[in-house]
Amino acid sequence: QETPIAITAVNAEMLAARGQTDISQVAAQAPNVTLRPQPQNGGSGLIAFIRGVGQQDPLWGFEPGVGLYVDDVYIARPQGAILDIFDLERIEVLRGPQGTLYGRNTIGGAIKYVTKRLADEPELKVKYNIGSYSQSDGIVTGSLPIGDTFAIGGAVAQYTRDGFGTNLFTGAEHYNKDVLAYRVSAEWTPTSDLFFRIAYDKTDDSSNAKHGHRLLPSADGMFPVTDNVYDTRGGVGDSNSVETEGYSLTGEWNVNDTITLKSITAYREGSTLTPIDFDALPQQDLDVPAYYNDDQFSQEFQLLYSGDRLSGVAGVYYLDGNANGAFDLVLQSLGLTVYQAGDQTKENLSIYGDFTYDLTDQWSVSVGGRYTEDKTEADVIREAWLGLGSGSLDPTNTTSLFFATQTSYLGLTRDDNQFTPRVSVSYKPHDDLNLYATYAQGFKAGGFDPRAREDLDPLGLSREGFAPEIVDSFEIGMKGSFFDDRLLLNTAVFRADYSDQQITVQSGADADNDGTNDTFVSSVFNAGKSEYTGLELEGSWFINDNFTLSGNLGYIDAEITEIISNGTNIASSFVTQNTPELQGQVSLNYTGQLSNDRGEISFTGTVSGRDEYHLFNVENSGFAPGTNVSFPGGGPALDPEGYYLVDLSAVWTSPSGKYRVGLHGRNLTDQQYRIGGYNFVTPSQLGADGAYSAFYGPPRTFTLSLSADF
Repeated sequence: QETPIAITAVNAEMLAARGQTDISQVAAQAPNVTLRPQPQNGGSGLIAFIRGVGQQDPLWGFEPGVGLYVDDVYIARPQGAILDIFDLERIEVLRGPQGTLYGRNTIGGAIKYVTKRLADEPELKVKYNIGSYSQSDGIVTGSLPIGDTFAIGGAVAQYTRDGFGTNLFTGAEHYNKDVLAYRVSAEWTPTSDLFFRIAYDKTDDSSNAKHGHRLLPSADGMFPVTDNVYDTRGGVGDSNSVETEGYSLTGEWNVNDTITLKSITAYREGSTLTPIDFDALPQQDLDVPAYYNDDQFSQEFQLLYSGDRLSGVAGVYYLDGNANGAFDLVLQSLGLTVYQAGDQTKENLSIYGDFTYDLTDQWSVSVGGRYTEDKTEADVIREAWLGLGSGSLDPTNTTSLFFATQTSYLGLTRDDNQFTPRVSVSYKPHDDLNLYATYAQGFKAGGFDPRAREDLDPLGLSREGFAPEIVDSFEIGMKGSFFDDRLLLNTAVFRADYSDQQITVQSGADADNDGTNDTFVSSVFNAGKSEYTGLELEGSWFINDNFTLSGNLGYIDAEITEIISNGTNIASSFVTQNTPELQGQVSLNYTGQLSNDRGEISFTGTVSGRDEYHLFNVENSGFAPGTNVSFPGGGPALDPEGYYLVDLSAVWTSPSGKYRVGLHGRNLTDQQYRIGGYNFVTPSQLGADGAYSAFYGPPRTFTLSLSADF
C-alpha cells in the first residue's frame, strides 16, 4: 500500500486457502494479467502478458516482455517457467515497465516468486494432495539450524496426475502431469549485519507432450473431430522432457543504519526435448521433433539507502545468456523435411537507480533511470531435405537426402542501447491514502528472426534483424484504506504508447510456384505504433470478523494503430494478442471458529472471468489469416471466447495450527475454455491437412489436501 507502483501480492496462506498449485493460477488475482501454459513442452512453458505486453513465441530468438524472478534471480527463458507452488512466502505481480529497482529491464512488468527464509527452530512440513484424474502430490519441506548462525533446509515435491484425455493413436495419457521438483539451501548469519544464502533448485517435467484437439476433420475423412476436447491423434510421439536447474549465492551487508550492500550471483540452465504435432493426426505431416537448450549467468550488485527523507536503490546488473535449439518440420505428403537450427547469445550490462525524496510528510518525489547496453549474436540455419526427417537433426537418418541450404547466417551481431527514465510523484493526504502519478519508459532489445529465409530475402533485410521496442507508460493511481481499515481499495488508470512493437507473422508460401504451400515463411517486423489504455481496480472489504469480500477488475483498450507498408497503413489487418478487454475476479471468504475449541473452518468461493481475446497478432475467426476465404467445411473460430470459472474451497485448521485439511473444487461448472491453438491451414494447404487445433484449460476437478507441521 505504501509503494507508488501497481502491484499485487499474494502470500502462501491465500494460495493455500484457494488450493492453487502453480504460478499460472495467480493471473486471475491481478487485473490485466495473462499467465498461461505454452501448448508445447508438455505445458510447462509460460506465456506471460501484462497490460498487453509479453512474449508469444518461445523460440530462442525472442526475449520475454514480462520478467520472471525466483528469489531476485531473473529467468531468461520461458521453457519450464510454469512454477509449481511450494516452499513459498509470496508471489508479487508488478504491472508496467520495471527497470529502475532491480534485475533485468522488463518492458511489460514482472512476476516475483519469493521463497521463505529458513526458520530459527527445526521445522518439518508434510503435505499430500489426492484428487480427480488420479491426482497424487507429495510435498515435504524442512529446515534445521546448526548452531546459532547456520541453517540448512530443503523441499521436494512430486506432482502426478492422469490425463484429462487420451492420444487415440498411441493410447498414451494426454494432458497428464509428472513433475519432480526440489530445492536445497543453506543460510549463514555470522553477525547481525551479515547474511549469506546459497541455493540450488531443479525441476524435471516428464509430462507427456500435448498435441492439441483438432478442430477440422482430416481431408480424407478418416479422422473426424474427437468428442473429447482433451483427446488427440498426434503421431509424432508422446515422450517429452523439460529440465531446469539453477544455483544462486546471495549476500547482504548492513553497513550501517542507512546503507545496505547486496550481491546476487546466479547460474541457470535448461534443456527441453519435445515433439510437436501441429496437425494432431497420425501421419507425419507438420510433425516437429525439437530440442531447446539454454544457460545464463547473472551478477547483480545493489546499494540500498534509507535516510530520514531520502531513500532508494542503485545497482549494476550483468547477464550473459545463450539459447539454442533445432527442429525438423516433417511434411510427409510432400516428401520433404525442413531443418531449422539456431543459436542466440545475449550479453546485457545495465546501470540503474531509483531514489525517493520526501519533500514534506505528505509529498514525495521519485526519480529513477536505467542505462542498458545489449549485445546480440546469432546463427540461423535452415535446410531442405528430401525424405522424412533430416540428417542434421538425426545423424542416424540415412534415408533422407540433403536438397538445399535455404539460410546460412553465421555470426550475426547487433548492439542496442537505451536510457529509460522513471519519474513519480506521491501525495498522502493522511496515513491511509496514497495518491501517485508515474511516468516510466520500458525497453526491450532487438534480435534476429530464428526462422528467417535467406533464399527468399534478396535484399538481405533479415540480416539486420528487428529493432528494439519502446513503451512510454503513464499511470495515475490511488491506494487507500477506508472505514477504520474495513475497506482496502486500489485503483490505477494507465496509458502506454508502444513504439516499434516486435510482431511475428507466420504463413505458408509457394516457394516453387507449383500452387502448393510447401514451406513456412516467418517474418518479424517492428510495428509503428500501438496504444494501450486501461483501468484497474483491486479491493478487499472486511465485512465483519468472519466475512471478507475481495476482487479485482481490469479493463484495457489495446490497439495497433500504425503499420506502414509501401506507404499504406495496414494496422487494421492486425490485432493485439493475449489481452482481453475485460477480466476480473470476485471472491467471498468466511472464516470462523468451531465450537468447543475444534479448530477453524474457512470457506472461499471465487468467480473469475475474462472477455474474448486473440491468440496471435492476426485474428483467427474461422478464416485463413489475412483473407476472407473459409476453410473446407467451415473452420470454427480459433481465438478463445469469453468464459467464467467457479471455484470453491473449504479448509479446516486444527486448534494448534499444525494440521490442515482442505477440499478444493476448481471449474465447478466444467466450463470448456480455450487457452491456445495453432492455425497453419490455408486454401492451398501446407501438407495434406494443415494445422487447425486448440488447447484447453483443465476441466472440473476436486482435490483433497492433507498437511501437517511438526
